[in-house]
Amino acid sequence: MGGAVPGQVHVGLQGVSKRYGGVHAVRDVSLEIVRGTVHALVGENGAGKSTISKMIAGVTAPSSGTLTVAGSEVEFASPRQALASGIAMIDQELAMVPGRSVIDNVFLGVESARGGVLRTREQRARFDELIQRTGFDLDGDAQVRTLRVAAQQQVEILRAIAREAEFLIMDEPTAPLTQVESDQLYEIIAALRDGGTTILYISHFLDEVLQISDTVTVMRDGQHVSTTAAADETEASLVRGMLGRALELNFPEPQRCAPDAVPILEVSGLCAAGRVADVTFDLRPGEIVGMAGLIGSGRTEVLRAICGADPRDEGEVRFAGKPVSWRSPRAAIADGLVLLPESRKEDGLVMMRSIAENAVMAQLDRVSRFGIVRPDRQRAEVTRLMEDLDVRASSQDAPVSSLSGGNQQKVLFAKCLMGEPKVLLIDEPTRGVDVGAKRAIYELIVGLAAKGMAIVVVSSELEEVLGLAHRVLVMRRGRMVAELDASEADEETVLAHAFGTAVAA
Repeated sequence: MGGAVPGQVHVGLQGVSKRYGGVHAVRDVSLEIVRGTVHALVGENGAGKSTISKMIAGVTAPSSGTLTVAGSEVEFASPRQALASGIAMIDQELAMVPGRSVIDNVFLGVESARGGVLRTREQRARFDELIQRTGFDLDGDAQVRTLRVAAQQQVEILRAIAREAEFLIMDEPTAPLTQVESDQLYEIIAALRDGGTTILYISHFLDEVLQISDTVTVMRDGQHVSTTAAADETEASLVRGMLGRALELNFPEPQRCAPDAVPILEVSGLCAAGRVADVTFDLRPGEIVGMAGLIGSGRTEVLRAICGADPRDEGEVRFAGKPVSWRSPRAAIADGLVLLPESRKEDGLVMMRSIAENAVMAQLDRVSRFGIVRPDRQRAEVTRLMEDLDVRASSQDAPVSSLSGGNQQKVLFAKCLMGEPKVLLIDEPTRGVDVGAKRAIYELIVGLAAKGMAIVVVSSELEEVLGLAHRVLVMRRGRMVAELDASEADEETVLAHAFGTAVAA
């Protein structure tokens, strides 16, 4: 791959618009992305960022306007055609073959073969070279379905690098990664750029945008607001451009819960599938408990074992004072405990079904009579939830797949809140959500707790855990290694426990 030609436009958009029915997702956008640079695209969910990236990647076609690659006008009918022009995309919604191995997924479509026969030794050597180059810790023979979201993200990155793309689109690539893994990715991005690769980088983490990008484009309501050098921007200036106003980035103040309140959820000696060992804690009405730890520390597994999504081997769970043995999330939902899962695409939503269908699917009895859904009741319930959560869509009949990531997350919240649960377990509440929507979700969580709901929040964003929680539980290698009151929980203390470097008192 040759070096970049200074100032040469790699991909250009001229007056590009995209409509989905009556929704104008992108409106008359003109943009130049210079070869051999990291060009960031920021904006609220629904601002048009992902739509622009999908048009460049051949996933969807512009309704009007022109797209150029290296000065030549192109009309991509598929991602394969875009890849032939050197353009590859890593989407925030991972798309892989879950039943195949890591190696199979990395080289899918570009396998090492001769005469129709797969050359496994050569392919293994190519894979080992990629692993050495990136520093990722991946077992090439592992089935993708067995990997956590962070590892699946790494497979996507390897797949794009293996195709030697000259223009790489990264849509929220660090959302599921730890800080260490994110730092590794930043180094890879810098090396790719220095080698002449152009990177279009979409992220809600404004600090990383300013850290790694050369140029930043701000989008708002489907329109181009500004394109400037990253060195000339700050997080505050980017937020003003995205929202058209300043925004307080601090967390809403949680209401103190009564310390003598009777716990509604009690977990004692919980062990599950060899990944969780002897976890004990309780949860009171109106309390927000944050669960921190490195990816793979067992946080998600604790939530899944509590609600019956995964079996527990030992221990007791008591709900409202009574022992429970939920064998499925449906049983937990019936009693008033709901899990909002880590991956909305894999575990939370049916992407091709409508907003309304997704919102009510776990609580059909609320909108049915004699087993038959009443459309009027369903419409009223869904309209209320959409208004309360500010779900932005053309109608509640729109498929969830047509929504931005942030609005998909709000639909997932609507689904979980339909039955008015007493306990809400939330795994990664703001994954793939922009700064404006994050604040709305934080206010929602704090507001639910103020009304008496008991909430557990798992998040890879430590700032999020510390900003929301009354208490913080720290997980390490499947065990709970610390319980900290909000007044004594800070980043240094939590990380010391998470990494196992904390000094015993």
